[in-house]
Amino acid sequence: MEIKGMMKKNYLAVAAIASAVLISSNANAGTTFDAVKKKGFVQCGVTTGLTGFSAPDDKGNWTGIDVDGCRAVAAAVFGDAKAVKFTPLTAKERFTALQSGEIDMLSRNTTWTLTRDSSLGISFAGVNYYDGQGFLVNKDLGVKSATELDGAAVCIQAGTTTELNLADYFRAKGMSYTPVTYDKSEETVKAFEAGRCDVLTSDQSQLYALRLKLKSPEAAGVLPEVISKEPLGPVVRQGDDAWFKVVRWSLIAQVNAEELGVTSANIDDMKKNSTDPNVKRLIGLDGIKGEGLNLDDAWAYNIVKQVGNYGEMFERNVGMDSPLKIARGLNDLWTRGGLQYGTPIR
Repeated sequence: MEIKGMMKKNYLAVAAIASAVLISSNANAGTTFDAVKKKGFVQCGVTTGLTGFSAPDDKGNWTGIDVDGCRAVAAAVFGDAKAVKFTPLTAKERFTALQSGEIDMLSRNTTWTLTRDSSLGISFAGVNYYDGQGFLVNKDLGVKSATELDGAAVCIQAGTTTELNLADYFRAKGMSYTPVTYDKSEETVKAFEAGRCDVLTSDQSQLYALRLKLKSPEAAGVLPEVISKEPLGPVVRQGDDAWFKVVRWSLIAQVNAEELGVTSANIDDMKKNSTDPNVKRLIGLDGIKGEGLNLDDAWAYNIVKQVGNYGEMFERNVGMDSPLKIARGLNDLWTRGGLQYGTPIR
């Protein structure tokens, strides 16, 4: 109950800011797209560092599935996936940064929920990763299931849906726990390794990434239970349809490309030789092309050529070609039993 009260206060505070910002943003609806084109780059909000999603290397080069989502938008708008700048944000900072106009889009493993979509003056443009909350435990504890965690001290990142999900799960199971809260995910994993908590809870994708930061990753394991639905995706300010559609369709183009077998390696050959009308529409040789989005006809071609299709983006950042080695699962194409489904480009 204490956590729920804290979270409610946090949401009310953010919602109050959103109300003031929304009045201003609605009065200037439709300006983000023009402002982005005028300044020549996309300002994108990302994490302060989460392997596989958005993290800088020692030279300041950002990589991750969320980073690639920003680069896809830049490729669509400018024909240049490098025309993007990144703003690292904590979970507490992310919505305010978007609402205030500090960033043009938020691509920061953020869960799409009713409260966020309806009261913060923001809009979710799609789902780039279907996730769920889980638990990371030290193997020495001998715990095999989350149902054995009664009385545990649990490390949590503040300002996330994780706090509410955790409270709901333990209450439903009739169990107690002690929350140990930190602002940054890096702080939660350090506290877990130092023994300040028995368990670290977050989205399962994050747990695999945070586990790699331990001095002995093999000493910890992810429990089998998934206690929530966490559809993660890019977010924009509410009331700016032109920009919203560019961000949404940039992701959709990548999913469609994978469905059609179009990759960064073969797209030029497809452009010359494919007779498939779906491929020709994707590449910009037929159909509505870029007109409906106020983009160049090659907008989707530029995304796939420079960033890759959805499968390429997934595999190199979080999949089998990455250190995380996460299976596609729900993030596979609908034709292979997953949830990724490309809305028709026609």
